[in-house]
Amino acid sequence: MKIGVMATACVLLGSSGLAPTASEAQAYDPADVESIDAIIAAVYDVISGEAGEPRDWERWHSLFAEGATLGAVGMTPSGEPRRARMTPESYVAQSGGVLERDGFFEAEIGRVTERYGMIAHAFSTYESYRSAADEEPFARGINSFQLMHDGTRWWVVSIFWQGESAAFPIPDKYIGEIRD
Repeated sequence: MKIGVMATACVLLGSSGLAPTASEAQAYDPADVESIDAIIAAVYDVISGEAGEPRDWERWHSLFAEGATLGAVGMTPSGEPRRARMTPESYVAQSGGVLERDGFFEAEIGRVTERYGMIAHAFSTYESYRSAADEEPFARGINSFQLMHDGTRWWVVSIFWQGESAAFPIPDKYIGEIRD
C-alpha cells in the first residue's frame, strides 16, 4: 500500500503536524518569540556585547528549533566557494569565547521578509562592530533567517549568512528598510 507524502509527513510529525522540539523544555521569554521582529532582534541581542561581557547562551538556545542549523558561505584564500555548517551548540563552542573576549555587536540595517502560513524567510542585512562606541563597522553582510511559527511562538530553523565583499556588494534594496 502506498502512503502519500502528506500522510507520511503527518505520521512523522505527529497529529499536530509539528514535531515537538527539545527547546520546548527550555525556559524562554515570550517577548523574544512573539513576532518575526522580536526573534531576529533577540538573536542579534544575544550575540552582541562589549569585550568581557558574558552572553546569555541559555537565551540563545531557547530561540532555536530542534535540529536548527547555522552556516556561512564565503571564499577560501584560493578563491574556492566554501560553506561552514554549525548547530546552535557548535556556534557557541566555536565563536562564543571570541565574541566575549574581543567584543562584538551586530546591528540590523535592513530587512526583507516573506511569509507564507507558518514559515517565513528574512534577508536581514547587518553591520558588525567590536564595540557599541565604534563609528564604522568592520564588516557587513546578510543573514538569511528561516523561521517557523508553531501556533504559539516563532522558532529559528536556520541562519545562513554571507559577508559583503568586493565581489559581492550588498544591493541597495537590502539596506535601510525593514519590509515585511
